[in-house]
Amino acid sequence: MEILLAPDVYVNASVAGAGLAPEAVVNRVLGNTKRRQKTSAWILERVRAMLGAHPTFKKDALEPQMKLISELVDVVELKKKFAAEAWKEALVASAKAAGVKRVVTDHPDLADQTELDGVEFLSTDAWMIEQQTPPPPPPKKK
Repeated sequence: MEILLAPDVYVNASVAGAGLAPEAVVNRVLGNTKRRQKTSAWILERVRAMLGAHPTFKKDALEPQMKLISELVDVVELKKKFAAEAWKEALVASAKAAGVKRVVTDHPDLADQTELDGVEFLSTDAWMIEQQTPPPPPPKKK
C-alpha cells in the first residue's frame, strides 16, 4: 500500500460516513499496523482547514479528529512551502518526500488523471477496486 492520501480523502472519510469509498480507503490504509502511513504538514493543514469549514462537521470534533489522524501517520518534511490551492505541486512533493509514486484523491482535477512528474493520481473507487481485484494467475509453463 505504497500510497499517499490526499486531504480530501481524510475529509470525505470524516464526514461521509460508513460504507463509502473514502472511509473504506482510510480505514484500510490507517488500520495497517505493519506500515505507518506517511503524510505532510501541508496535507494535515488542508484537512484541518477543510474540516473546519465543512458545514456538517461539528466544530468541537475538529481537534479530536486531527489528533486521531496525527497519531496514525508520520509527517515527512517538504523542501518548500506550498500555498493552500497548490494541490498538484504540494501532493507531488508530498508523495516524493514520502517515497511513494501514487496519490489517492477524489479531487475533480486530479483523480484518475495522467501522472504528474512520476506520481500517479487515482480515485478512492479506483484504488478500492484495484485492492479487491485478485492478481492474475501465473503464466503457464511450457
